[in-house]
Amino acid sequence: MSAAAQQVVTFRLGGDRFAGDVAHVERVLRYAKPTPLPGLPEWIDGVIDHQGRVVPVVDLRVRFGLPREAPRPETRIIIFSTGEEWLGAVVDAVLEVVPVPADRLAAPPKVFRGLKAEYLRGLVRQDDGLVIFLDVPHLLSSSERLELAKAGAEPKAGKRG
Repeated sequence: MSAAAQQVVTFRLGGDRFAGDVAHVERVLRYAKPTPLPGLPEWIDGVIDHQGRVVPVVDLRVRFGLPREAPRPETRIIIFSTGEEWLGAVVDAVLEVVPVPADRLAAPPKVFRGLKAEYLRGLVRQDDGLVIFLDVPHLLSSSERLELAKAGAEPKAGKRG
């Protein structure tokens, strides 16, 4: 007896593969340089205007301790939605949408390659290696959300309707 598979979008950061729940993906955009805002952490590249919303953009390479790299043709911004909030995430490349059966998902360790468990839903075992499954709603902490709001890059900018 196996639980239903969960759909995830997979993407690459450096030599690692990551995944996020496809239910949290609003859109995948070609990379365009975000507008920088002063006083934000180095891992926040700035903001973009997407569908009338000001969306903060996180460079996931920098967020997760990888060296910053210049954008390439395959660089993308994934717009993640967590309820009313939208957050852009710069990734090296978007790979595919795949199902993840529950029996292939392992609980996250306390730290995996420098990533704290708070960012992780788990590790997905695949035939060709591990995929790091991110907990998208927890990519920003409450204090980081407040910091963004003070800087004018509030993820909740604008309501649909």
